[in-house]
Amino acid sequence: MRTVCFYFQVHQPFRVKPYRFFEIGEDHYYWDDFLNRNVVRKVAQKCYLPMNALLLDLIHKYQGKFKVAFSLSGTFLDQIEAYAPDVLESFQKLVATGHVELLNETYSHSLASLKSKEEFFGLVEKHQAKIKQLFNGYTPKVFRNTELIYSDQIGAMVSELGYEAILTEGAKHVLGWKSPNYVYNNSINPNLKVLLKNFLLSDDIAFRFSNKTWADYPLTTDKFVSWLNAIPKEEQVVNLFMDYETFGEHQWAETGIFEFMRHLPEAIFKNSDFGFSTPSEVVKNSKTVGAIHVPVPISWADEERDLTAWLGNEMQNEAFERLYEQERYVKKLDDPEIQRDWEYLQTSDHFYYMCTKFFSDGSVHEYFSPYDTPYDAFINYMNALSDFILRVKEKVEEKALA
Repeated sequence: MRTVCFYFQVHQPFRVKPYRFFEIGEDHYYWDDFLNRNVVRKVAQKCYLPMNALLLDLIHKYQGKFKVAFSLSGTFLDQIEAYAPDVLESFQKLVATGHVELLNETYSHSLASLKSKEEFFGLVEKHQAKIKQLFNGYTPKVFRNTELIYSDQIGAMVSELGYEAILTEGAKHVLGWKSPNYVYNNSINPNLKVLLKNFLLSDDIAFRFSNKTWADYPLTTDKFVSWLNAIPKEEQVVNLFMDYETFGEHQWAETGIFEFMRHLPEAIFKNSDFGFSTPSEVVKNSKTVGAIHVPVPISWADEERDLTAWLGNEMQNEAFERLYEQERYVKKLDDPEIQRDWEYLQTSDHFYYMCTKFFSDGSVHEYFSPYDTPYDAFINYMNALSDFILRVKEKVEEKALA
């Protein structure tokens, strides 16, 4: 039986509060608790709670034949523990069914895999411990790096950590004539399986669903199943990867997105030879067709599917380099507040807000950013980072004198 694999990314960053130049050295708390709480509660009501309830209904209705996977970032988990315990409980109920898989990632949704193996490993292990703590001893088997960022080398590191598979983008410039609807393996360590997002079908739901200028609008379950049925029979796996906030936040309830998802499993079961699998089940039940070679990192962001959403201009690169210059000093300290701020400052969103792309990709960046301009995002972040650097320097000097 052919299979559909649904994976949802669930993430919220700790946004930096308005932090002015003259506060450097005076104010050591950087996080906009009011905004962060408001965003989490708003998205909880529009997306997390109704969608979790819908998925729970579907799992019970189809007696476990319908299943999905989530990656819950550590910064998201920290915020729902603090601001939305009802959301945490609803995710715990889903996982308790045994038909929802949790994936591992970096705790702070960071770009550490591009810069520091030691920091990357530490954040992965911290995230694994958090999942184990909150979900009754659950231990993920599959990895999803921040924003599906992947390369041969990143895959080799993930394999070293003991994971059996990793998710990434089925980028055209990597696949060429190949299809994303197969299981591949890492080119350095063949033991690590690679699952590729079918970006056409995923983005039909995540981005085009409510677009009235789209030639295939409106998207119905029958239309979507007909596209699945048109896939060549030898292609066994269709990976539908998307932000969880697609449901109710990016695509509002009024668009019909919830009803689409409510009726999609029945349409697939009745009118196709597809079922549903979690990533672990895909890996277990599918043979690999060979290695996929990704020498330069890819991601699921923007038209280019590369790193330019986060590291595409001088501002982003300066902020990124200045931040990671602090790693060796932070490692010398055993200070919980320094460690917390170090991890939260690594979150990829801070760099995303500094992106200066135009056209359609630029509008997407603007939608997610709390700042008026990328330059404002850069200045605000660098002010907070400058204070952090001073704090770290003082702590290191104090420790040397002790």
